[in-house]
Amino acid sequence: MTASISRSPSAWRSPSAAARWRAASACTSVRELARRQGVSPATVVQAYRALEDARLVEARPRSGYFVAARPQRLPEPELSAPPVASLAVDVSLLGEQVMQLAADPSVISFGAACPSGELFAQERVRRAVSRAAQRHRATLCRYPLGPGNEQLRRAVARHALGLGCQLEARDIVVTNGCLDAISLCLRAVTRPGDVVALESPTYFGFLQILESLHLRALEIPTHPRTGLSLDALQLAFDTQPVKAVLAVPTLSNPLGACMPAAERRRLAQMVAERGIPLIEDVLYNDLAERDELRRAVKAWDTSGHVMICGSFSKTVAPGLRVGWVEGGRWSAEVRRLKAVHSGGQTELVDLAMADLLTQSGHESAWRQLRATIAARVDEARGVIAESFPKGTRVTDPAGGYILWVELPAGLDSVALFRACLAERICIAPGTMFSATGRFDHCIRLGVGGRWDKAQREGLRRVGAIACAMVRSVAGAPSAGADTARWRQAPAAALPAAVSS
Repeated sequence: MTASISRSPSAWRSPSAAARWRAASACTSVRELARRQGVSPATVVQAYRALEDARLVEARPRSGYFVAARPQRLPEPELSAPPVASLAVDVSLLGEQVMQLAADPSVISFGAACPSGELFAQERVRRAVSRAAQRHRATLCRYPLGPGNEQLRRAVARHALGLGCQLEARDIVVTNGCLDAISLCLRAVTRPGDVVALESPTYFGFLQILESLHLRALEIPTHPRTGLSLDALQLAFDTQPVKAVLAVPTLSNPLGACMPAAERRRLAQMVAERGIPLIEDVLYNDLAERDELRRAVKAWDTSGHVMICGSFSKTVAPGLRVGWVEGGRWSAEVRRLKAVHSGGQTELVDLAMADLLTQSGHESAWRQLRATIAARVDEARGVIAESFPKGTRVTDPAGGYILWVELPAGLDSVALFRACLAERICIAPGTMFSATGRFDHCIRLGVGGRWDKAQREGLRRVGAIACAMVRSVAGAPSAGADTARWRQAPAAALPAAVSS
C-alpha cells in the first residue's frame, strides 16, 4: 500500500510527515485507494481504522477520512518518586467533597472521572431494561442468591476473551461495580495491618478502601506513559512484607498510563514466583485506543495469582452499576465474602446487562465512544497548552478521558481548588491521589462529563486562575501565608486577585 496507509503512526508524527499531511485535509477515498493498491475495500477500511485508533485520522459520516488535527504538545510529567516505606492511610474528606460537587448541575466539574449520559445509547439501555422486566418479571419478587445471573456471567466470560482471558463463567462473581469487586479481593487476601503495593499516584477510591480495611499503602514509582515500575516493585518484594498488589495496567487513574505487553507478562511472572496476589482493575481496558493495550495481565496468568476486576460503568451503562470479578485461586473465598457482605445481585439488572453485552453492534459503539472522548481529550490538552501557566506538564493518554496536570512548583492545588470553587468550577487536587500528601502541585481533570462552550471556558478559567496565583505567589513576600490562607478560606472569602 502507499505511504498514506502503510506508514506507522510514529512516522505520521514526524516533522516531515507533519509537513506532508496537513490537518483537516481529505485522505484518499476507500474505493480509490483499494483500486490503486489492488486490495479489497475492507483491507483499506481496516488500515484507516488503525490510523483512527492512533488519532491520526478521523472519520466523518458520508464524507470519508480526514487528517486529524493534533493540539500543541506539552511535556509529560516524570516518573513519580514516593517514599520507600509503607504508610497507614488517612484519606481526608476532600475526595467526598469533589464527588458531591461533580453531581451538582450548577458546577462546571472536571473533578470526577465519570462519563456523561450523552456518551451512551440511552434508548438502547432503556429497551434492554424494559425487555428484562417484561420477560423476567418474576425476578422482581424473587430473592436473589448466588454469584449473579448465569446469563450475565457467561456474557462476561465472552467479553473477557477481548481482554485475552479465558475465564469460566462458574468462577465469575457479579458485583455492585468495580470498587465492590476490588474490596472483595482485598478482604480475601489481606488482614488489617497488611501492606498493599499500588501505583503512585493512585485512585483515591483505592485509598479509601485501604483506609476502611485498616491496610497500609506502599506506593510504587509510576511513569505516566508506561505505568508501574516493576524494578521498584521487585525491590519492594525484596524489602517489604507486601501481601498484595493493586494495579490498573491499562489507563491507570489518574495518570492514564498503559503498561507495555512485555511488562504485563513480567508482572504476572513476578507475582506467581512470590505467591503474591495481583488485583488487576480492567475498568478502562475497553477505552484503550489499541488492541494490545486492552490485553489484561490476567492473560499471562498461569498460576491463578491474578484476580481480575471489571465493570461496564465506563462503556455501556453507568447507572446499572454492574461489575464483576474472577478471583483466581481465591475464587471460592471471594464468592463466600460476596454472599456474607452483600448477598445476591438484582437479577433484573443482570439480565438487562447480559442483553446489552450480547447484542450485535456494541463493538462499533465502543469504537465511536473512543473516538468521541479522544477528540475531547485533544481539545482539552489544547486549551491547557494555551491557558495554563508556563512550565505546566500534562499527560497524553492512549485512551480514556482523564488528564493529569503537573503545575509549576509552588502552586498549591488545594488552594487552586478553592479558588476555582469560588467560581463554581470543580477540579481534583493531586493530594487526593496519595497517602503521603504528595502531588500538591498537581490536579486531575476529567473531561468525560458535559462538554460544551461552558466547559471549555471553564477550563480556560482554571488556567487563568492558576496563572494569577503563580504571579501572586511569585511577587508576594508573604507567599507562604497567602497560600495557607487560600487553602483554608471558604470560597466566598478568596482574595480578589484570584477570584476576579
